[in-house]
Amino acid sequence: MIKSEICDMLGIKYPVFQGGMAWIADGKLAAAVSEGGGLGIIAAGNAPGEYVREQVKIAKSLTSKPIGVNIMLLSPYADDVANVVIEEKVEVVTTGAGNPAKYMKAWKEANIKVIPVVASVAMAKLMTRLGASALIAEGGESGGHVGELTTMVLVPQVCDATTLPVIAAGGIADGRGVAAVFMLGAKGVQMGTRFLSANECTIHPVYKEKILKATDLCTMVTGKRLGHPVRSLRTQFSRDYAKAEYSPMPDDELEALATGALRLAVKEGDNEKGCFLAGQVAAMVKKEQPAAEIIKEVMDEAEPILMRAPQWVK
Repeated sequence: MIKSEICDMLGIKYPVFQGGMAWIADGKLAAAVSEGGGLGIIAAGNAPGEYVREQVKIAKSLTSKPIGVNIMLLSPYADDVANVVIEEKVEVVTTGAGNPAKYMKAWKEANIKVIPVVASVAMAKLMTRLGASALIAEGGESGGHVGELTTMVLVPQVCDATTLPVIAAGGIADGRGVAAVFMLGAKGVQMGTRFLSANECTIHPVYKEKILKATDLCTMVTGKRLGHPVRSLRTQFSRDYAKAEYSPMPDDELEALATGALRLAVKEGDNEKGCFLAGQVAAMVKKEQPAAEIIKEVMDEAEPILMRAPQWVK
């Protein structure tokens, strides 16, 4: 069985994180992943602190194993959520879309492991200096907010730039992907899109069907004009948004165009106005199955591959 230092650090069986997908990664999904031996992560997104508290309580009612919360630092509720994770004794916090420096001291005093998502070497070095416990290096193949560098390029550079264990994210959906990033120096993986097919994932059936029927060229990136590029499935909404992005439409109107679009996809399966976030590996997700089965399947696939090159895996 594949183990790494991240397993010992967090008290998990497999070095597998479930991505913090806004409005998708709730307490039920996080608990299922943690029960399956990985680290389930509740996404705070733009939700208020009390929503996050409720999801943490749901997760803790379903599992006694460690769980995490992903905090999107641009959220207007980031301060509230930062306090909720302390009050609810959450074991792990992952962060994105900003610098968590102002929260680090309080979180560390609460014995929370802080694992920021980074998309560049510069951010990896900064988070290392601030005292992060580990780093998630996320390439642009991922769904949702994306950076410029691919996973294949980003992961080895981040591994070389820090002494912290690195979790690779972006473009990983099976054992081959797990083995590849371990060869690049990662000590764990984070998967988001693969868990959209989990039985415990409560996205609208239309959303799940789109993932299961996805093809290799099914995603596109929009939002570069506003400085926040996002990868999603090619739908009527994403095509309309892309046209608006290259039109004279004012920035505030363009931003308003996307407000609430993810929630419409997740909760209502709205084909016209919903934004269906997904990574490039969507085409590799072929069936619905329990979260625990997903974790075991990808790790069982990776193990014989890595056994052929044991000198790379410590």
